[in-house]
Parts: sequence; structure tokens; C-alpha cells
Amino acid sequence: MYDEEAAIRRILTERGDTWAVVGLSGNSARPAYRVAQVLQRFGKRIVPVHPKAETVHGEPGYASLAEIPFDVDVVDVFVNSSSAGAVADEAVAKGAKAVWFQLGVVDEAACNRTREAGLDMVMNRCPAIEIPRLT
Repeated sequence: MYDEEAAIRRILTERGDTWAVVGLSGNSARPAYRVAQVLQRFGKRIVPVHPKAETVHGEPGYASLAEIPFDVDVVDVFVNSSSAGAVADEAVAKGAKAVWFQLGVVDEAACNRTREAGLDMVMNRCPAIEIPRLT
């Protein structure tokens, strides 16, 4: 049985500090914008991933995970559940250590594939809610 609570702790404390935030744009009304701010406050480097490739919170954006020219540790996914599986597969291909599906993002098959590939995987949770509990 996969221990999701242990995975949350590992992702937030051990898996690394570079977080690709898929779906992050400069739109301050979107949840991704606020969650990225919280991640930064807790010492994480955020990497915006959005088709517009905007600079957000002082970090340059990229149109896709594949375009990021450096390693990422965690891929935080703010896209619809119907698109999330493809992002999880891209995260595996990119060499990420973990994938985090945000609140409301659920794809059991993608979750299983990601875990079978050896990555930590959390689904339907929010790191901005979880990280303060660990400090």
C-alpha cells in the first residue's frame, strides 16, 4: 500500500527544491499563482510552465517541461484531470523525482504509471496547505 502521507513529507522535505508549476501564468486570480508564492516563501524555486511562457514571481517561464534546460525535482500540475496524465508522463521523461496533482486533479491511471516509474506521486492535494503542517 502506498503511503501518501509519507510521500507528501518526502516531496516537501527531501525530493529537492526546484518545482516546475504546470499551468502557472501571470494571472494573479488563478490558484497556481498563489500556490507558487507559498512555495517560494518556503524556499522552493518555482519554474512557470505555460504555453505563454511568462515570467512569474521573477522566474522565467517555459512553454513545456521539455523546454526547461535544467533538471526539475517536482512537477506540480494545475491542469484539468483530462490533461494531467500527459503531464505526468512528461515529468517521468524529464527525470523528475515527484509529481503533484493539485486539488481537483485526479487521474488514477497516471498516478499508477508515475509510481511504477519510481516517482513519488500525490493526487488531489495542495502543497500550500501541506507544507505549513511540516514546519
